[in-house]
Formats: sequence, C-alpha cells, structure tokens
Amino acid sequence: MKLLPHRFRYRLELWSLRRRVYPRRRRGGLLRRVSLLLLLAVFGTMAASVGLTLALRWVNPPVTAWMVWKARAMDRPVVYRWVDAENISPEVAIAVVAAEDQKFPAHSGFDVESILEAVREHVQGTRSRGASTISQQVAKNLFLWPERSLVRKGLEAWFTVWIELLWPKERILEVYLNVAEFGPGVFGVGAASDLYFDGPARAIDRRHAALLAAVLPNPVRLHVDRPSPYVLSRRDWIQSQVRMLGGPAYLRP
Repeated sequence: MKLLPHRFRYRLELWSLRRRVYPRRRRGGLLRRVSLLLLLAVFGTMAASVGLTLALRWVNPPVTAWMVWKARAMDRPVVYRWVDAENISPEVAIAVVAAEDQKFPAHSGFDVESILEAVREHVQGTRSRGASTISQQVAKNLFLWPERSLVRKGLEAWFTVWIELLWPKERILEVYLNVAEFGPGVFGVGAASDLYFDGPARAIDRRHAALLAAVLPNPVRLHVDRPSPYVLSRRDWIQSQVRMLGGPAYLRP
C-alpha cells in the first residue's frame, strides 16, 4: 500500500512533464515543416524556371508574358508570327545588334560598362539611357511584366543568366527578333514585315532593317510606317553603325 502513492506521484510527474515538453516539440515540429515546405516551394520554383528556360532553347514560344500584358492593355489581340532564323534577313539581325547591343557577341548577358554609365547619369540627374542587353530584353519579354522595380530587375537578371548559360547566341538573337515589339501590338519581324513591307522577313533589305531597329526603343511612339525625322535620323545612324561593324559578317561565329 505504501508503494501506491509513490507510483501515483511518479505517473503524475511524468504526465505533467509530457504536457510541458510535447507541446513545445509539436510547435517546433510545425515550424520546421512550414520552413521545409517554403524551402521546397522556392527551390521548386527555381527549378521550374530553369527547366522552362532550357525547353525554350528548342521550343518556339507560342506567346510571351509581354504579349499577354500588351493584349490586355490594348483590349485586343496582338499580331505575332514566328519565323525561323534561316528565313530572316541577316540585315535585320545586324541592324538590331547595331542599334541595341553592339557587344552582344562578346558579353555574357550584361554590359557592365553601360550599366555603370547609366547609374552615373542617374546620379548626376541627367537623362539615363538604357543599359539592357538583347539577352536581358529576351528575359523580360518572355517571362516578366513592364513595371520597373527591384523585384522585376532581379528576376530579369536571374533569367538572363540562365538564358546565356543554356542557349547559344544564335538562339538568343532568333528569339529576340521574334518577340520584340516593332509597333503597337506587332510582335516579331515576321508580323512586322507582313504589315509594313508586304513581304517575307527574308526579303528585308538593309534600309528597311535599319528602320525596324530604329523604333525598338519605343515602338508605341515611334512608327515604321510613319517615320518621324528622329526615326529617319536614327535609321541613318544605325546603317552607319552596321557598316562600321562590318555588316552581317559581324555575327558569324
């Protein structure tokens, strides 16, 4: 009989101890599970983005994020037609490189000198010029939205790194020529050639190629079919840059 109180006290103390310890363990276990799920979600999203980027090395995008946003903004469908690189005039390729990113064959996705110059102009309060490379513009057009923010720029850098790692330069330029906007809701050199020149993209000559490249900074305000004096002067400047670079041979491996 004397052992019963002792056993009772022992069980009571054990029960009390469990009540104090296990809730903490359950709370700690829940926190670990939530953290693990968040970590898996982050890594899963990163892996999916890399997988999608790799797939687009061979799969031609039927639509891009920029096209979806543009269609919603205009409340009408965009005009888009894919054209393979071999059916695009080499004059168009060298024109857009001369206009937008002359270091394209050599850089790894980012033009550091242009970025530093843009930052310096911003600090000085002068008008900042664009510093995005063709690779960055492909990343933005394929996956992102037009809002300027640190988050979007960070994602743009992430996709740019993988595009440069997983795609050859020829594929980057081919995709750019097909997803760039050449007029309000007019995407790709195929659609632009049909609309503005009434002919195939492979027949675009040097002058028309430079005209297409001239409107790329702002295809809503700058027009291929109604070129302003600024667009015409920019077209002439692009043609001079193409000659300086040596023409289409500049892009040959």
